[in-house]
Amino acid sequence: MELIIANTAGFCFGVNNAVKIVFDLAAKSDKQIYTFGPIIHNEQVVAKLEKEGVVTINRPQEAGGPARVVIRAHGVGPDIIGGLRDNGLDIVNATCPYVKKIQKLVSEKYNEGYQIIIIGDKNHPEIIGINGWCDNSALIIETDEQVDGLPDIKKNICVVAQTTFIREKWEKIIKSLNKRFENVIKFDTICNATDKRQAEADKISREVDMVLVIGDQNSSNTNKLYEICRKNCERTYKIQTASEIPPVDIKKIKKIGITAGASTPDWVIKEVIHKMSELDKQDFEMSFADAFESSLVTLTTGQITKGRIIGYNQSEVFVDLGFKSDGIIPMQEFSDDPDFNPEKSLKVGEEIDVFVVRVNDGEGNVVLSKKKVDAVKGWDIIESAFETKKPVTVKITEKVNGGVIGNASGVKVFIPASQISDRFVKELSEFVKQVLQVQIIELNKQKRKVVGSARVLIEKNKESASSEIWNNIEAGKTYKGIVKSLMDFGAFVDIGGVDGLVHLSELSWNKIKHPSEVVKVGDEIIVSVIEFDRDKKRISLGYKKQDDNPWNKAAEKYEVGNVITGKVVRLVPFGAFVEIEQGVDGLVHISQISNVRLGKPGDVLKVGQMVEAKITELDVEAKKISLSIKEVNPIDPVGAKKEETAAEAGEELPTEHKEDMTNTIGENLSDLDNN
Repeated sequence: MELIIANTAGFCFGVNNAVKIVFDLAAKSDKQIYTFGPIIHNEQVVAKLEKEGVVTINRPQEAGGPARVVIRAHGVGPDIIGGLRDNGLDIVNATCPYVKKIQKLVSEKYNEGYQIIIIGDKNHPEIIGINGWCDNSALIIETDEQVDGLPDIKKNICVVAQTTFIREKWEKIIKSLNKRFENVIKFDTICNATDKRQAEADKISREVDMVLVIGDQNSSNTNKLYEICRKNCERTYKIQTASEIPPVDIKKIKKIGITAGASTPDWVIKEVIHKMSELDKQDFEMSFADAFESSLVTLTTGQITKGRIIGYNQSEVFVDLGFKSDGIIPMQEFSDDPDFNPEKSLKVGEEIDVFVVRVNDGEGNVVLSKKKVDAVKGWDIIESAFETKKPVTVKITEKVNGGVIGNASGVKVFIPASQISDRFVKELSEFVKQVLQVQIIELNKQKRKVVGSARVLIEKNKESASSEIWNNIEAGKTYKGIVKSLMDFGAFVDIGGVDGLVHLSELSWNKIKHPSEVVKVGDEIIVSVIEFDRDKKRISLGYKKQDDNPWNKAAEKYEVGNVITGKVVRLVPFGAFVEIEQGVDGLVHISQISNVRLGKPGDVLKVGQMVEAKITELDVEAKKISLSIKEVNPIDPVGAKKEETAAEAGEELPTEHKEDMTNTIGENLSDLDNN
């Protein structure tokens, strides 16, 4: 006789967690413990809890305070939770994590305006609870034939499934929904453990002559296992306990398969196995009990083994080890990363290496640690990196006296302040949470001491980059650089291991007083080489682009005879400078302002005043534009009479005025050139 026992038989992590919570509370709490509805669908577990004083209630009003109420693994709606709180009861939520995710999803999509469709048994407490999170407005179906009976739905549709629903049926229903509705989004919420359990039951039932499905009559996943197995094997029997084993002639059966629902405790499974072994102990090459035990892996404290993540909550990660009970990793033993986020980092179904801390913590649990495995592997990586001088990645976790501490492959690495950068660092806390490449410069495994240096690598990289720059540099070549520091006269830019200077005049075509008006430290900019000196290790860089030269644009936009509107930006004895557009000024000579002779431009103009003027001369190369206000709209002093100007009379300007004008024009043209 060959026995095939499903590895997935018995409690799933969600059920195991809920049952454990209630038994723990019953043993330790000084208050009455209630469960809202049976904690799981299993009469034996509920009866055992009743012996511990735990009472099952079905309405909030049935609980008398002060007391604690444990929400069943199937979950409830928000109205129930509200009713329990209104009655002053302490609530302990033991809802399966998978079910919680569905509740949250349904609530979010309902609030976004979606019509919720739930695929599952409308009378099952899990479905009733989920429906409560969308104000009991969900449409609930269980077969693909029921899709045609759904009303016309104009808004977007969100589809979820009962965690224990049969996948084959789910796929048929989704196909029918997609045919009828265009605006359907689906979320495959069938529990991974359910998938695995049902797939294994399907496989086993195809290979055996008889199947025993152990579980409560009201257990949804047990009934679905029975349905799957019955389809493949006619001799499939659903039993709750060993006493219900059917009277069959097992001597005529070559293979027997055994599986169990997620709410079936291991002691019930073992009783069934024991009963079967007693019936035909002599004819079996191996008794059922022996077969069950032999199907399980052997664990010892201190060993490293592989496991598969099957679920988690806020404090623990549940791991399938192939052992008689699942392993538990306390969340603080999973990772040293302070930014570790279970929701983002943990993947159900992922295989991981774990360290067995204790095979039995006194309550039948296997206590595990992933951090210890990471540390063991990490030391091998660190030792190899130290010997080969290969860089390692370190995430900085904290600032300490004299430096910082980081984590590299599960091993703590100390980086002294002098080794964290090639420059002086005033505030080390800015490095916390940063990821650095470091070289291990000191290692003492006995003292668990590891010292790393980022500076060594930075200097090596800079030296290499510097050689590359100087070997290939040429005038006009462009580089992508990082602004390292700002001075009054310009900005220093790192172009890849070498710093160059962008002078103030090369930062902008406009006149600026400080580099901070254009760039800031840390900016990534494109610069070009103006000139360089290899011997003195100096590089002059340019940042302003020729395409942005406002004088080039002026040549395209303006010509002699154009009338422009500009702002007076500067008054000088011989005239006024008018800004035509940013970076381009024109000169209005004093004789071209008014119809009368002016003592000074300030007699009729002031800085900031808007004026109209005609372009009388345009020399882009010399960056010179001459303007005339008089030819457009002369501005005369109030009450002034027209007088013949020196120019109109054909007189020369006094020599001292000519010199003043020449000097001042030169100064302004020099200013424009510097811009």
